[in-house]
Amino acid sequence: MEFRLGVVQNSPKFLKAPQNLKACFELMDKQDADLWVLPEFFASGYNFKTRKEAAKCAETANGPLAALLKAYSVRNGCAIVAGFPEKAGAKLYNSAMLVDGAKSRTYRKTHLFGGEKKFFTPGDTGFWTEKVKGVQVGVMVCFDWFFPEAARTLALKGAEVIAHPSNLVLPWAPEGMKIRSLENRVFSATANRVGVERGLRYIGQSQMVSPNGTLLVRLGPDQPAAAVVTIDAWTAKNKKVHPACDLFDDRRPALYAR
Repeated sequence: MEFRLGVVQNSPKFLKAPQNLKACFELMDKQDADLWVLPEFFASGYNFKTRKEAAKCAETANGPLAALLKAYSVRNGCAIVAGFPEKAGAKLYNSAMLVDGAKSRTYRKTHLFGGEKKFFTPGDTGFWTEKVKGVQVGVMVCFDWFFPEAARTLALKGAEVIAHPSNLVLPWAPEGMKIRSLENRVFSATANRVGVERGLRYIGQSQMVSPNGTLLVRLGPDQPAAAVVTIDAWTAKNKKVHPACDLFDDRRPALYAR
């Protein structure tokens, strides 16, 4: 089954959501995709100094940002995974929404990074997958990649594509996500941002990787851009690395416990 997978790499202006959203849509308008993956906090910016700042731009999972993404999804016949600061009662979460037409589902980041711990509550949604045009899509956010259990859980739940919104400042994820794809035999799409924001420099290098760990595309470290690749999603169902070796059938969970 051919499936068009896309990533957007933007350079958001801090707390300028309408401007940032417009810039992403302009990049997306130039190509067609079945699924677009946008960065973590792509519309708000990331480097909050106070909880008040984070709360100011946080939205509910059905807020104005979700409505605009749904409208774009309906208009263009595509699904979108995008990171946003979520407000849920008195709590703030570092979240990503999967929007597919009028439907949406929210994932809350499991493994918070650095200063995020000052303002955001660790996610409580667990890992899930949803079908997009017949393809099982799972979501994780940025630092989740550093925990092999995240991608493995998504793969065990049937993910063929892992959508990975990110704001990467450390250098290891682009190469590390090749391993996550290989060890789970899944496609991955990491959407990162570029630029410098309040002293943090983001590494760009948004990319898509095949189930055998092959880099399908990698964007540069500095410039906003978007890319689309056509994948055969069914290949992610094959977990064999040798006729006698299946990555999932050969697991021995009883021996993995502490």
